[in-house]
Amino acid sequence: MKDFDNIPALMADLGKRAKEASKDLGFATAERKHAALIAAADAVWKNRAKIIEANQKDLEFGREKGLSPAMMDRLMLDEARIQGMVDGLRTVAEQTDPVGEVLSEWDMPTGLNIQRVRTPLGVIGVIYESRPNVTADAGALCLKSGNAVILRGGSESFHSSTAIHACLVEGLKAANLPEDAIQLVPTRDRAAVQELLTMTDYVDVIVPRGGKGLVGLVQREARVPVFAHLEGIVHIYIDKAADPQKTLDVVLNAKTRRTGICGAAECLLIHQDVAKTLGKDVIAALLAAGVEVHAEGVLAIDGTVAASGEDWGKEFLDSIIAAKPVADIDAAISHIREFGSNHTDCIMTEDAEAAARFFERLDSAILMHNASTQFADGGEFGMGAEIGIATGKMHARGPVGAAQLTSFKYLVRGNGTTRS
Repeated sequence: MKDFDNIPALMADLGKRAKEASKDLGFATAERKHAALIAAADAVWKNRAKIIEANQKDLEFGREKGLSPAMMDRLMLDEARIQGMVDGLRTVAEQTDPVGEVLSEWDMPTGLNIQRVRTPLGVIGVIYESRPNVTADAGALCLKSGNAVILRGGSESFHSSTAIHACLVEGLKAANLPEDAIQLVPTRDRAAVQELLTMTDYVDVIVPRGGKGLVGLVQREARVPVFAHLEGIVHIYIDKAADPQKTLDVVLNAKTRRTGICGAAECLLIHQDVAKTLGKDVIAALLAAGVEVHAEGVLAIDGTVAASGEDWGKEFLDSIIAAKPVADIDAAISHIREFGSNHTDCIMTEDAEAAARFFERLDSAILMHNASTQFADGGEFGMGAEIGIATGKMHARGPVGAAQLTSFKYLVRGNGTTRS
């Protein structure tokens, strides 16, 4: 890996080149962007052996750093996951191009015709940890939405991200689009992150995707606007009217399918009327699946660990879950308001009024009813991929796909029209 002595100069150069590329990319045709993404998908699959070889270096680096099994899982690439990247690139390619979409149109008594249309944000900086597939997802979505992007992957995924980025550049070349439209910071040096956060002359928005430490750093240090992707402190409330089989299926999937992703369930809240029956069955099923359960009250059956105050509001990102009985749905809502992160929360119930109350009184970016929280993913929302799950309330919320990476402008047409 090449060392760079002058990080500010390196980042300024990336910024200048991204800014220039964004000028052309902003009005690139849908056909050329489609061609670039299809060519990139082909390149990823063609080079899958090289990507897996690069990923082995990252896995070795991760082992040396002592990464947890869940974090190692986030880092690992195999043919199936590379196929997922390819599918994501192709899905984004086939989506309707958001740039230029007319969001609304109206005529004024003065004779003016006014349109509000989607337009790219410009240059996006994406800072992410571990998961190398974000390189493909973020690059594809920024390209589709007409934005140049500067990608800064985690130190653990450096080699994988570099190999994937090369495939994206191959796609840009094939479509005769500027190669600088998708750039990867070519160093692990943390000083590059600090520079990126303050590059107001070149970068229009920063998207952090990672743990609390990364997002907190970005929010504290950034002078560029930020789309916050906070922790996934994901709750499932099991109502007294929950269907037992649906609940077992959903809870097990939500916790165990992939424990290291932000949509993994981290806390169970169980109505006291079913805590001794369905609640204990759910806890037993989790224990049988190898999950460490930190339980409180009647849910503290053999095999569980006593819950402590630190378990509420914690993102475990591991095969661990917290569980407690609650008096009723309002107590569950109160708990989620206090300890949640406004990411994703779910209710299991056959009572339509209870589900409506849950949806109405919580303001998480994603609320679910009788569905696994592992669906909190842009690909599962039909976006092809996502650049992150935005938990703030400004501009974008929930899965951030291509359409969410645009702003808008007003096109005003007259006919020699003057104002009296």
